[in-house]
Amino acid sequence: MQIFKMKFSKNIIPKISLLLITNGFYFNTPDVKSAENIKIIYSIFSRTIAVDSLKKFAEEGYASNNLRRILRATGSSDKEIQDTLNKNFEVPITIASKLVNSEIGNVFLTRLSLIIHPPRAKDEKTGKLALKASVIQGLNLGDGKINLLNFFESYPTKTVILNVSALSKVLNKVESISELLDFFTNSPLEKIKTN
Repeated sequence: MQIFKMKFSKNIIPKISLLLITNGFYFNTPDVKSAENIKIIYSIFSRTIAVDSLKKFAEEGYASNNLRRILRATGSSDKEIQDTLNKNFEVPITIASKLVNSEIGNVFLTRLSLIIHPPRAKDEKTGKLALKASVIQGLNLGDGKINLLNFFESYPTKTVILNVSALSKVLNKVESISELLDFFTNSPLEKIKTN
């Protein structure tokens, strides 16, 4: 019986792998794409920014007219916005995985899914799953570091919704976005590193 189990497990893994690979060919399963656009919603108004244009601004300082209008509305200097977009947070993927699957991570992702979520998300679970995927894939892209650009580039839907009204409610409770990012990346990490 033991020999049968060993043969079974050795033979099943290649078969499952082959099935998963060919599944895409036979059933024409689409590849998961990264986000191309960020749709900013504020009350009844909305604007769309291409992730590539945001990346170009972060790297080179160039902003299209559409992006320039949105940036002016923030009331921050170009340098501050570039610094925020490019600020790296170093987190080992194993710790990030523990964090997004912990109780505090679940609370954070639930709140964040009201601000950042896929279009037509019918429940918070969908938003939380997309956020988890984006964090882990973003860290993978950044070799253990993540910034806002990696995060958006790793988001698993073509368009990301950014709800400014929901973001404003959160920002009223903290002094700056940097403080918010520092709190959510440093405080929970220290607790998880010790577990």
